[in-house]
Amino acid sequence: MGQLEDIQIFIRVIEAGGIGRAAEQLGIAKSAVSRRLSELEKRLGTRLLNRTTRTSSLTEAGREYYERAVKVVDYVSEMNTETAAANAALSGTLRIAVPLSFGLMHLSTAVDLFAKQHPQLRIHIDLSDRQVDIVEEGFDLAFRIADLKDSSIQARRICPMRQVLVASPSYLKLKGIPDTPADLQHHDILKYSGTESPVWKITDPQGQLHQLNLQGKMAANNGDFLQSMAIAGHGIVLLPTFIVWKALASGDLLRVLPECSASNNSAYAVYSKNRYLPQRARLLIEFLVDRFGETPYWDQAL
Repeated sequence: MGQLEDIQIFIRVIEAGGIGRAAEQLGIAKSAVSRRLSELEKRLGTRLLNRTTRTSSLTEAGREYYERAVKVVDYVSEMNTETAAANAALSGTLRIAVPLSFGLMHLSTAVDLFAKQHPQLRIHIDLSDRQVDIVEEGFDLAFRIADLKDSSIQARRICPMRQVLVASPSYLKLKGIPDTPADLQHHDILKYSGTESPVWKITDPQGQLHQLNLQGKMAANNGDFLQSMAIAGHGIVLLPTFIVWKALASGDLLRVLPECSASNNSAYAVYSKNRYLPQRARLLIEFLVDRFGETPYWDQAL
């Protein structure tokens, strides 16, 4: 390894939060990471990290070196990309984090097509509804379905994400069909527990916004599970159309208050605004924007 590789390891240790996590992300032994850091410090003639058996922290020299090192590594990455031929095959490793349900239902087919177009590319995917720390965990991209508030990231909108109220025919036959958003207070509610806000925001045909903090009969942090419970007749649920589109088409679920609209989000590809975005990540984003579009296929039949 040369000095540039040592610098990259140093950066990953800082951003991962420790030597052990950096070694895991890089796929090398912890002892090898420690050795490379020591050799870098010896070459520089100064200590970059204060290390104990449990923790490590940047020295003042280490903090200044890190800030410059990030710029150097990003510049080299950008230079290599721009110098390479435009038709050069994509290579390297692309690490992305994706929400579980969306990843399994829709991104798997897209990644299959993208991987076949770029057979030399290695793709590592984390399927989880947790919100990952892109820089600390070493991801190139993360996909989020939300209103974005984090000022430390850049985002590219992939497609809209509509939400609808649904219930099974058997539930509506037993409990009745609500006529207004206020009627939902008298129904069994299934709620998604993985969101910061428990409030349902429903706009009626007159344009009035109803903010409903409803007591849930059942709650879960997975949309597929909630869909199954709704199909089984346990209540009304607010879910994205990318989850319920097939159940609506088959009649297993019916729209509730179809003349009303729920607060909608978008799917975004997010990445650190302070780091160079590799070409492989940029091309995947463009591929997904073209594939899903402003009217994704799961909305076209609604």
